[in-house]
Amino acid sequence: MDTIIKKSTTPDALSTSRLQAFLRWESFLILIVFLVCVMNSYLSPYFLDPWNLSDATFNFTEKALIALPMAMLIIAKEIDISVAAIISLSSTIMGLVAQMGAPVYGVVFVGVLVGSACGLFNGVLVTRFKIPSIVVTIGTMSLFRGISYILLGDQVVRDYPDGFEFFGQGYVYWVFSFELVLFAFFALLFYWLLHRTIFGRYTYAIGNNSTASYYSGIKVDKHRLILFTLVGVMSGIASVLLTSRLGSTRPSIAMGWELSIITMVVLGGVSILGGSGTIGGVVLAVILMGLVTFGMGLLNIPGIVMTIIVGVMLIVVVSLPVLITLYKNSLKSTL
Repeated sequence: MDTIIKKSTTPDALSTSRLQAFLRWESFLILIVFLVCVMNSYLSPYFLDPWNLSDATFNFTEKALIALPMAMLIIAKEIDISVAAIISLSSTIMGLVAQMGAPVYGVVFVGVLVGSACGLFNGVLVTRFKIPSIVVTIGTMSLFRGISYILLGDQVVRDYPDGFEFFGQGYVYWVFSFELVLFAFFALLFYWLLHRTIFGRYTYAIGNNSTASYYSGIKVDKHRLILFTLVGVMSGIASVLLTSRLGSTRPSIAMGWELSIITMVVLGGVSILGGSGTIGGVVLAVILMGLVTFGMGLLNIPGIVMTIIVGVMLIVVVSLPVLITLYKNSLKSTL
């Protein structure tokens, strides 16, 4: 026993454990966020202005809210690429209800309810009929967006009740917008759900081996259904915020957002194959993408160039964890 203790506390073992901690994906993201801040502050004198940084958060908080449950869904080895279409349908129904004279909280309730129903619908198709989630959500992506176009056509709805604009444009205190505070709240909530509860442990177990999880007594289908519904709920909330911020509804709202949201999740270190990832990593990825796009915006870099840079980031992110894992395994083999 003494020999084992001595071996585990040798300087070499301690230095190796520190190196492995440094090689954690979250540590790498923190380093990149710091470097991006330094670079942007050097290139633009307006980068560190508190109000400019606050305005920059409006560009990613709605996507980030969906990225939180999406991370858990991908960890469970599923995916939902209909989230942008859910936003569109929720926003469309909110616009129609607002035109009927519904009050502010009635409009908000309808938006979240429609998003929840869409997520539940996806979950039922996946769990009850055993259709792969990517197939289901490709279909519902067209379905939900198509219903929006049928209901609105080329119309733009702007008749929202007074006070509705607060959700997407209001500030809680100083530079802290309602959207940012709401994202911070849900980030803590999903961190607790994934990393501090049995539900979170079941999510990892299902992502690593759903068959073994089933025979261990985990209600796999029910768990997946809850995750799909959570994605729908957060898509509905994001729809409320986005519609409020824009002050209007149109069927093309949030077009292409599904790629940005999945990029945030993968950039945060969540394995696209399921079974691994953290909410902390996703939050850091959200901050990183927000700072990168904000910095490029200050430098008047064209949108197409931003898209290319984000694409390169995604490729690097997908390949780098593999290299880090191989290096970690080589370190373990030398112990």
